[in-house]
Amino acid sequence: MERAYHKWFSNELQRDMELLVFGHGGQAVLFFPTRMARFFDYENWGVVGGLRERLNKGELQLFCVDSIDAESFYNKTAEPEARIARHLQYEAYILNEVVPFMQQQNTNTNLVVAGCSMGAFHAINLVLRHPALFKKVVAMSGRYDLTIQLEHYDDLFDGVRNREIFLNTPQHFMADLEDEQLLAAMRQIDITIAIGAEDPFYPFNIAFGEILTQKNIPHNLYTWEGNAHLPRFWRQMVQLYL
Repeated sequence: MERAYHKWFSNELQRDMELLVFGHGGQAVLFFPTRMARFFDYENWGVVGGLRERLNKGELQLFCVDSIDAESFYNKTAEPEARIARHLQYEAYILNEVVPFMQQQNTNTNLVVAGCSMGAFHAINLVLRHPALFKKVVAMSGRYDLTIQLEHYDDLFDGVRNREIFLNTPQHFMADLEDEQLLAAMRQIDITIAIGAEDPFYPFNIAFGEILTQKNIPHNLYTWEGNAHLPRFWRQMVQLYL
């Protein structure tokens, strides 16, 4: 299996950023890491290894990017407005640096985005904000409303709400979306969501799926037994859904 490490100074983030590329061709997959995780974690957890055969055959090429969640959503030393602003810089890094890099490395124009846990949020949020750029999204064990407060999960904006937070909360902006041009683009995307029945965010995934249905956006929502919020489940999920 081909493996390549890349690092460059990001103008958007004003810091060095790293990523790993697995495989040599096929469908290009932008793979977001879990909460505050690193670009190498999916390899260490065996998630990449679960796709070894398809990677070796040139059916898939994974671009495992790094996270800056600790500088954005989980940076409790920063004001909520600064957290979302830092996230938007990360989005600009993905759109203006990583996506062009992927297009240089891989001529397949059907870009796929995937992620697990917080990576699922990044995947869904990016694709629904920029639906014309992507053909498929696979979101595993995700939460799509970062403003929810649960026992073990914080409201990541501490009760603060503004337009940028709203526009980066899929469960909110999708419910209000009436732009037919955007909705038409979303209806062309292959959307897969997978969540454990005992995951704390299971009810919210179901509610999010209902919003997509109300907007006539085709999607597949798969419920797994138990919590299913561990690498051993994600290793199975990527084999089924990517």
